[in-house]
Amino acid sequence: MKVALLVAVLALLACRGGDAAPGSESAAAPPAARYDQHIFAGGKAPPGDTATNPQAGNAASVKEGEQLFASMNCDGCHGGGATGWVAPALNDGRWRYGGSPAVIYQSIYYGRPKGMPAFGGLLAPEIIWKLVAYLQSLPVNRAVPTQTW
Repeated sequence: MKVALLVAVLALLACRGGDAAPGSESAAAPPAARYDQHIFAGGKAPPGDTATNPQAGNAASVKEGEQLFASMNCDGCHGGGATGWVAPALNDGRWRYGGSPAVIYQSIYYGRPKGMPAFGGLLAPEIIWKLVAYLQSLPVNRAVPTQTW
């Protein structure tokens, strides 16, 4: 009887796999981020957090993020050094969906309409944070070309 109970417990644990606990560093879901540039209905902001990048300020992570940006062909759309090409520049300080670390993470994780693919199913959270660290390390280009419509 004890052996059967032990086998059942081990089988149950094996079925759970390596799922990370919610809120843990290795959890696959992106952080809940509030986009403060939105106009909130009733003046009340929805729940959200201002997550910090665990890779921020780490020179090795920034370098890895730069290499990932090139090897994953992000520069194929965003241009070398994220200066923009067929996709928006990421070094001009103008973020359509918000430039906080958590919102940049969400943009990479979920993708964005009209061309930005979702990489959340392909990249581990620490890899996405390295890309965020690289993008936030870029100096803001002060000579920003702008078109008026």
